[in-house]
Amino acid sequence: MELRPFRTADFQTLFDIDRACFPPGVSYSWEELARFITHRASKTWVAQEGDAIIGFLVANREPGQVGHIVTIDVVEQWRRRGVGRALMDAAEDWAERQSLKLVYLETAEDNLAAQAFYEARGYAKVEKLERYYANGTAAWLMVKWTK
Repeated sequence: MELRPFRTADFQTLFDIDRACFPPGVSYSWEELARFITHRASKTWVAQEGDAIIGFLVANREPGQVGHIVTIDVVEQWRRRGVGRALMDAAEDWAERQSLKLVYLETAEDNLAAQAFYEARGYAKVEKLERYYANGTAAWLMVKWTK
């Protein structure tokens, strides 16, 4: 597996992966995902195995030296094989190189596997966001202070 920067030709595949990873109302619309990826303060890493894209992560830099993990998506058959860990490592290393003070993300209240993954990486739940997603699902805001 290799991590590489996003290429414009990747977009349809990333959109399809996001739709497969998250239910309607949690997954992003075409326009939302495009806006996040192309924002001037964003960075997108793509995980690839051979010719296949197997995951991706979008992060952005926000005012106040804050990083936001917008989404991390791993193709189901590649989960629990180090893809998510590699993507998070890349984003957190980037945050440190950018001298960001903290990184935050949101994860669905019912996504216990994701919550455990983030907690093992040092993220803490700081606030429950009621009806955060378009489908009405609540989310946890989770934060990790950088070194």
